[in-house]
Amino acid sequence: MRRLCLAAAAACLLLLAACAGPESWEREILAMDTVMKLTIYGENAPQAGEAAVDRIQELEGLLSVTGEDSEIYAANHTGSAQLSPDAAALLDRALTLCRETGGALDVTIYPVVRAWGFTTGAYRVPDDGELTALLERVDYRQAALEGDRLTLPEGVELDLGAVAKGYTGDQLMALLAREGIASAIVELGGNVQALGAKPDGSPWRVALQAPEGGYAGVLEIVDKAVVTSGGYQRYFEQDGEIYWHIIDPAQGRPARSGLQSVTIVADEGTLCDGLSTALFVMGREEALDFWRTRNDFECVLISEDNTVAITEGLEESFSLYGDWEGRALEIIRR
Repeated sequence: MRRLCLAAAAACLLLLAACAGPESWEREILAMDTVMKLTIYGENAPQAGEAAVDRIQELEGLLSVTGEDSEIYAANHTGSAQLSPDAAALLDRALTLCRETGGALDVTIYPVVRAWGFTTGAYRVPDDGELTALLERVDYRQAALEGDRLTLPEGVELDLGAVAKGYTGDQLMALLAREGIASAIVELGGNVQALGAKPDGSPWRVALQAPEGGYAGVLEIVDKAVVTSGGYQRYFEQDGEIYWHIIDPAQGRPARSGLQSVTIVADEGTLCDGLSTALFVMGREEALDFWRTRNDFECVLISEDNTVAITEGLEESFSLYGDWEGRALEIIRR
């Protein structure tokens, strides 16, 4: 059995050509099971940066599924919890996304994910009987949130990992803006979120990792979040077969949708985070049908045959990169 977990240096999103200057502040920290990098510009950058680090650590303490002092851990082990404003707001948003995606995103998938070993490191392939029993506990509609009071039926457990880093990015953007920052970028594992443009007014350039290494494309963004979910980000191999961490809630198994990665671009990091997982589970055609019903995000889809499709809103901001430059790029229109 072999496991590969790509760290920040080889993450699916990489900031290209970040600018440096005398009024810049940078910090790398380990939080939410990933390496995070914050780059902030302006006279108030050091003070704002320290406040941002504190905010990350605060949110990790509230939202962790494994931290014994977290509100989510308490709810999973007692069946109920009084949630903080952050946890209640994020869970409410997550449950909305679960409904909107028809359960392709399901925050009650935790018992299944744990059975595969993706939260414990004890990787294994559960048998059909075990998965059938576990799937009886998976249904986001069983999580009852009334105001700030969460109630879970016995055996139902939450995992907000599919949206927590996106929410954290949103909170950091709001905090930095309050601190008077006009230019900043944060890299939260596979999530990138930008406040404004670069200090010189040009867009940030974010590279999307190719499934087999290197980079497939570059996005130019201003005031946007970019989140990628890919089967190559975290997986283990057993008996010659690869099992990745993106689980189809309907099957209890790694999603085999014909996609290798999904990148979502939007104003809101929480939306990007949740939809990157949901659209990966849906597969290309259902994902594009879903996109056509909305106007709040754009996406990049890399299929198993390495074809790249982008939705029309990215036509002026996305380009193929490096060895991928000669490939066909499909632009999906409404």
